Amino acid sequence: MRSVQVGYHSRMHRLIHHFGRSCLLGLLLSLVAGTQFGCQRRLFPKDSPRTQFETYDRMRQKFVPLQETDVFGEPKPALRARLGGN
Repeated sequence: MRSVQVGYHSRMHRLIHHFGRSCLLGLLLSLVAGTQFGCQRRLFPKDSPRTQFETYDRMRQKFVPLQETDVFGEPKPALRARLGGN
């Protein structure tokens, strides 16, 4: 035999089950949409100046690169060139 729930509790159970399913579906759809459309291109390109000071240095031909390669060919921050004197 099958148990039949009648009244308030059965309606609440169906309502909670339906609400939970639709919330889960909405969350899944927003997650899929976020991964598909969220990361299309970089916000700031690498070749654009990061500050007004870099723009000024580029116009005066005194731009110091952000990275330099070490003896092993790995890119490292160019701290000595950027922080050192002229």
